[in-house]
Amino acid sequence: MSLRNIAIIAHVDHGKTTLVDQLFRQSGTFRDNQRVAERAMDSNDLEKERGITILAKCTSIEWHGTRINIVDTPGHADFGGEVERILSMVDGVILLVDSSEGAMPQTKFVTGKALALGLRPIVVVNKVDRPDQRIQEVLDEVFDLFVSLDASDDQLDFPVLYASGRNGYAGLDADARSGDLTPMFETIVNHVPEPVADRDGPFKFLVTLLDRDNFVGRILTGRIASGTLKMNMPIQALDSDGKVVEAGRATKILAFRGLERVPVEEAHAGDIISIAGLTDATVANTIADPAVTEPLAAQPIDPPTLSMRFAVNDSPFAGREGSKVTSRMIRDRLFREAESNVAIRVTESDDKDSFEVAGRGELQLGVLIETMRREGFELSISRPKVILREGEGGGREEPYETVVIDVDEEHSGTVVEKMAMRKAELTDMRPSGGGKTRITFSAPSRGLIGYHGEFLSDTRGTGIMNRLFEKYGPYKGQIAGRPNGVLISNSTGEAVGYALGYLEERGILMVSPGEPVYEGMVIGENAKSDDLEVNPLKSKQLTNFRASGKDDALRLTPPKRLTLEQAIAYIDDDELVEVTPKSIRLRKLHLDPHERKRASRRAAA
Repeated sequence: MSLRNIAIIAHVDHGKTTLVDQLFRQSGTFRDNQRVAERAMDSNDLEKERGITILAKCTSIEWHGTRINIVDTPGHADFGGEVERILSMVDGVILLVDSSEGAMPQTKFVTGKALALGLRPIVVVNKVDRPDQRIQEVLDEVFDLFVSLDASDDQLDFPVLYASGRNGYAGLDADARSGDLTPMFETIVNHVPEPVADRDGPFKFLVTLLDRDNFVGRILTGRIASGTLKMNMPIQALDSDGKVVEAGRATKILAFRGLERVPVEEAHAGDIISIAGLTDATVANTIADPAVTEPLAAQPIDPPTLSMRFAVNDSPFAGREGSKVTSRMIRDRLFREAESNVAIRVTESDDKDSFEVAGRGELQLGVLIETMRREGFELSISRPKVILREGEGGGREEPYETVVIDVDEEHSGTVVEKMAMRKAELTDMRPSGGGKTRITFSAPSRGLIGYHGEFLSDTRGTGIMNRLFEKYGPYKGQIAGRPNGVLISNSTGEAVGYALGYLEERGILMVSPGEPVYEGMVIGENAKSDDLEVNPLKSKQLTNFRASGKDDALRLTPPKRLTLEQAIAYIDDDELVEVTPKSIRLRKLHLDPHERKRASRRAAA
């Protein structure tokens, strides 16, 4: 059976996972009466809720005697650690662009990697049935993007398909509005080359993805570069320097059939498979026949740019809502995560009670915290810090990001002003049609922490911001932090409506009556720039005198509730986010007011 390996690249929300669903249905992978969840490839709960792909996944379909292995890639740059390695497994890519939004920065990131590897893309303009489609301009944008990414003449001569993933049709003509996906299957088979692989050489396989299974242990996924692998064959893992990491046997060989992983007796060069049986081998290792001494070349893993401290929850309410609260449990969970997610790095602190977790961005670390929270963990999380490094001339360097913002023209002034306060440099500004402006900045990552929520309120929720790691550059100096102070509870108990009524004029509250609070917990945002200690438990003095007017019924404004990402971005350096399965609370690092004063004096000195 002939074989094709392709990856699908697209920006978040441009519809790649929906398109893969249709490819399944029309290739006969799913029976007509089989019940299949929508966006079947987004299998993890968080992916379904956020509507984004977090983990790369492999799948395969059969069409007229050709097996097509499809890899769905994450669009977010935070998960870019996976993308580069995935592309080394495939021989072609489908670049999916929205007929209205066009080529976006995340697409640029992945497309750049694909073109650098010499892959020839197939461009699919998706959602052609949108009323606001601008197909021709979008194709011109894609062509300009390829030119700016130094595509070869061969790569610039790309086939174009016009499709609607949701309605399940594709055509070679821009006016196509019906039919099925046959033109897409034909283009894949005719345009993507068969994998170049040496069937008769010794067995070699580069590990691209890693996950765990409770029954068979570590599962290593990748493409066989040469040779044949049979069940129980002796194998060894080599690191990038050619040192043997471990030796063992292939206890299970799994091939992709639709969405399932199916055990097979043997697999041949060119195929994408998973292997179980090794305990230490990891991503970028070469699994090979014991006679092989030269490892396969692997993509270097991009360095983490952001770190947070994960510590044991030591608030007065610790252990009330979660079942996993000890530092040992947190340690095991974080090291297990770092084992399968190579873009994350975990280091233990000297006191063994907290861990520095470094990753590629706020979204990636936010997803990890949310996952742990759902598993029953209680944690306290510090404000994110960027990872600085020593420059060549001895000065400090910090990570920069390319930020592309699409906003309505009336909001562009505010956005430029706010970004300038965050030490961003404007590199490009142009109208993008429909009364919108596309503004491009080069900004230090440090200045962008916590800006997204403010950006959404500044643009009344209409702005779109996309960020992409650009480079390490010179340190930009002090960046102004949060303009407001916070309201801090000075006692422990349940918040009283009467007290909150009087505190409303001091700022914006984050708790409601009856909610448990403790000393040192942040219960609101102060209207002024300094912190204020307040008593949310004060109740009305009862006397036997009747008031002349009847008491005014208390009407409290609903409290401001922060999501996990907003809370992490909101806190200052002397604050923590307490995360439990049921609650997200903000608190001061030192709960005792005298401790806080001492710490601030030390910091000032």
